[in-house]
Amino acid sequence: MSGMILRLDDVHTDIAQYHILHGVHLDVPEGGVHVILGRNGAGKTTTLRTIMGLWRARKGAVIFKHHDITRMHVSDIARLGVAFVPENMGVFGGLTVAENMRLATRDGSFDTARLDRVQTLFPPLKTFWDKQAHALSGGQKQMLAIARAIIERRELILIDEPTKGLAPAIIRDMIVAFREIAAETTVLLVEQNFRFAGALGQTVAVIDDGRMVHHGQMAELVESQKLQDRYLGLSMAAAE
Repeated sequence: MSGMILRLDDVHTDIAQYHILHGVHLDVPEGGVHVILGRNGAGKTTTLRTIMGLWRARKGAVIFKHHDITRMHVSDIARLGVAFVPENMGVFGGLTVAENMRLATRDGSFDTARLDRVQTLFPPLKTFWDKQAHALSGGQKQMLAIARAIIERRELILIDEPTKGLAPAIIRDMIVAFREIAAETTVLLVEQNFRFAGALGQTVAVIDDGRMVHHGQMAELVESQKLQDRYLGLSMAAAE
């Protein structure tokens, strides 16, 4: 695990009668943004949910900072410093932005400096602090979901499809925010927007049919049309 914050070793995950992950191996270096790419249904979300303990691996091991978390409960994994932002964002629409944020703290209170930093990263949250979350736009809800994950210091943040359905201007703002977040913690990102992933990722893993078929540096994948065609069936030009 030297230099690695997370390792998946031969992980198999079933959902009901379906065998989704077929022996996933994944090493995530500590610090920065690391990306899992793949087509719909390839196993990206299942990988994140297995790490977080929301779905239990039938076989294999999930190791986080020398802790075997394969059989741990979600709450215990969270206490170790892992946060998860699901694709549906998990925002409580009937609660205010402030109440949503408070739920993500350990004792219901904010560290003032930390809150100021989060609101600087995502200014709309300060503007709509006392408004119910259902009134937010899709991009603002995504900001709120990510802000909840970082309102307290985390060692690892798992984020599923943060740009889905967002306007290009919001995505550009997200790139800036993610760079700030990655300066203090490790981000493992599932994404289909190749330009977003390529702008942020340091390493990349490509999953297909429940197996990791490529690991490498994101810069190499961005620069290689051959690799893009082989593993993703797209190019940076086609992804614009």
